[in-house]
Amino acid sequence: MSPPARPPALVLVDVQRGFDEPAWGARNNPEAEARIAELLAGWRAAGWPLAHVRHMSTTPGSPLRPELPGNAWKPEAEPEAGEPRFEKTAHSAFVGTGLEDHLRREGIGEVVVVGLTTDHCVSTTARMAADLGFAVTVVDDATATFDRTGPDGARHSADEMHRLALASLHEEFGRVASTREVLARLGRSAEAAPVRGEAAE
Repeated sequence: MSPPARPPALVLVDVQRGFDEPAWGARNNPEAEARIAELLAGWRAAGWPLAHVRHMSTTPGSPLRPELPGNAWKPEAEPEAGEPRFEKTAHSAFVGTGLEDHLRREGIGEVVVVGLTTDHCVSTTARMAADLGFAVTVVDDATATFDRTGPDGARHSADEMHRLALASLHEEFGRVASTREVLARLGRSAEAAPVRGEAAE
């Protein structure tokens, strides 16, 4: 008999203090960090796998540059000792990191993606995860973004960018779900699934 499938990994993308800088402009979903904290607590309580990803910007003036305070994790997503951490300089959490190798080594075939920002690094990570063969869920209320200006000079609100980014992902690169839906699934599945480090019987 084959061992049961591993639970999905919670992938926390760029939950960093630098995104609090006013230079980013207007943001949507101010409750995103609270929802991320809920999911992280649920994953930890269940012993399910997770991965913290931090952006190490090489762009001059970016608050996410490694030498600046904004590179630090937000308190809602501070890694605990022993939790896997990955650093990236590209938009995708899979480029230039060991994330894919880590997930495959652990036998994980599904990721739940949260973090910042919806239309940039979250979306790119979700798209690449799907193309690499992972099942993907993006948590709509545990992601957020900022106003954007198009090449024609038109201004698009953060909420519009957020909703359109999620619409592009849903049922093409994976599914979009709420924190409540994801935690409900965790509650239904945690007792039946093997926890990290537990051998299947």
